Amino acid sequence: METAENGSGDVPTHGHTYAGGIGASRIFVLSKDGRPLMPCHPARARELLGKGRAVVARQAPFTIRLKDRTLAESEVDGVQLRIDPGSKGTGLALTDEKKEADEQGATVTVRRGLISVELQHRGDRIRMCMQQRAGYRRRRRSANCRYRAPRSDNRTRPGGWLPPSLRHRVDTTLSLARRMCRYAPVTEIHMERVAFDTHAMSAGRPLTGAERQQGTLAGTEIRSYLLTKWNRACAYCDATGVPLNIDHLRPRSRGGSDRVSNLVLACVPCNQAKGSTPVDIFLAHRPDRLAKILRQVRTPLHDAAAMNATRWRLAEALETLGRPVHAWSGGRTKWNRTAMGLAKTHTLDALSVGRLDHESGDAIVRLPVQVLIVKATGRGSYARTTPDRFGFPRLRRARTKQHFGYVTGDLVRAVMPTGKWAGTWTGRISVRAMGQHSLTTPAGRFNVRYRNLQLVQRGDGYGYAARREPVGPTSRKTG
Repeated sequence: METAENGSGDVPTHGHTYAGGIGASRIFVLSKDGRPLMPCHPARARELLGKGRAVVARQAPFTIRLKDRTLAESEVDGVQLRIDPGSKGTGLALTDEKKEADEQGATVTVRRGLISVELQHRGDRIRMCMQQRAGYRRRRRSANCRYRAPRSDNRTRPGGWLPPSLRHRVDTTLSLARRMCRYAPVTEIHMERVAFDTHAMSAGRPLTGAERQQGTLAGTEIRSYLLTKWNRACAYCDATGVPLNIDHLRPRSRGGSDRVSNLVLACVPCNQAKGSTPVDIFLAHRPDRLAKILRQVRTPLHDAAAMNATRWRLAEALETLGRPVHAWSGGRTKWNRTAMGLAKTHTLDALSVGRLDHESGDAIVRLPVQVLIVKATGRGSYARTTPDRFGFPRLRRARTKQHFGYVTGDLVRAVMPTGKWAGTWTGRISVRAMGQHSLTTPAGRFNVRYRNLQLVQRGDGYGYAARREPVGPTSRKTG
C-alpha cells in the first residue's frame, strides 16, 4: 500500500470557487461476456435499451448488459474508486481523470465524478442487539430458572479480531467496493485513512506534558471532582444537604459511557424519577435547566474510536481486491474540498480524496447530481423464537425463510387487478407462510397474494434510495 504525504495545511488561495459541472449520474455497463465497461450517460442507456442492443442486468444499482459487444471490442480507459470511510456512513465515488491543456497551454489534471454512493452502516443496531442478548443471559443466570454459568474473561481472540459492530463496517464497505469493481473497470483505489486523538478530544483542548501521559484528572477521585463541580447540589433540582448519587446523563442502557462529562450528581428522588430516560426527555419541560447541564457535555467518542479501530483493517481488506490501494490523509481531503468550494458530505469527501495540485490548475470539474443511498438492512435473524421483554421465547418462527419462491427483502412487481390498490406496484416484500405477502411501496403497505407477484431482484441485505447532492458549502456532514 502506498501512503501519501500529509495534505494538511492552509487552503490554497487561487480564488477558485466551484460553480457548475453538475451532471447526471452514470449507468453501469457490462459487456456481452459480463465484463465491466466504461459507465455511460442515462440517455445513452435508454437508447441502447430501446434499440434492443442491451438488457437490464440489475435494478439497484441500475446496470445494463450489452448484447452485441465484448470487452475485446471496446475501448476501456479505467476509473478510480475513492472511499471516505465513516462510523455511521461511508462515501464511495467513481471518478476518471484526464490530462488537458489550459488556456496557457500547460497540462492540468481534471477529475470527473461519475457515480456517487453513500453506504449507511447498521453498527449501532448490531451493538444494541448484542447488549440486549447479554442482558438476557445475565438475567437467566440470576433468576430462579435454568442456570448458565458465565464464560471466563480470559478467552483468546485471533489476530485482527474486531467486535461485530466494527467488523460489519469493514465487511459492508469491502462488499460494496467489490461490487463496484465488478460493475466498473476500476484500476486503482484511493481511501482516506485518518486517526483521531481521542485523548485530546476528551479534554477539549491540546494536551502537553503530564496531562497527555496521565490525563487531566490524574490523582483526582471522580466523586470528589463531581461534588466540587456541582457545588454539592443535585444537578436537576439544586437540592443540598441530602444524599447524592452519581447519575448518567445518557443512560448506560442507551449506550452512555462512564466518561466524567456524562456524569452528574442527583438526589435520590430525581435519580429514581429519571431512571433510564435520556436527559433531554427528562428535562424537556425545563429548557433552561437542560441547557445548563448540556453545556458541560462533550462530544461522545464512540465514532472516533470506531474509526481508529477499523482504519487499518479496512485498508488490508481493500488490498484483497487486486487493485493498487493508496491511502491519503483527512487534511488533504479537506484541502481539496475547500479549494473546490464543495459541501461537506461523505460522497463529496470521497470525490475529493487523493492528490490535486491546485497551484498547477488541477480541479474537480464535474460531480454527479444524484447519490445512490445503500442502507445495510441485514438478511434477517438466526433466532427461531421470538422473545418477550424478559428474553424468554413466546412464539416459534418458521424454520424456512423462503415461502412460495420469495424471501423477505426481495424486490418484486405486483399487479393488482381489482380493489383499492388496483394497478402495478414495485417494492420490497415481507413473506408470510400462508402466501399472503406484505408489500411495501412509496405509497403505502398492503397485502398481496404470491400469484400476483413477479420477482425483479433478489434481496441482498441492502435497501436502496436516492437523494440529490447539495451544491453549496455546508458546515457539517450528515450521516
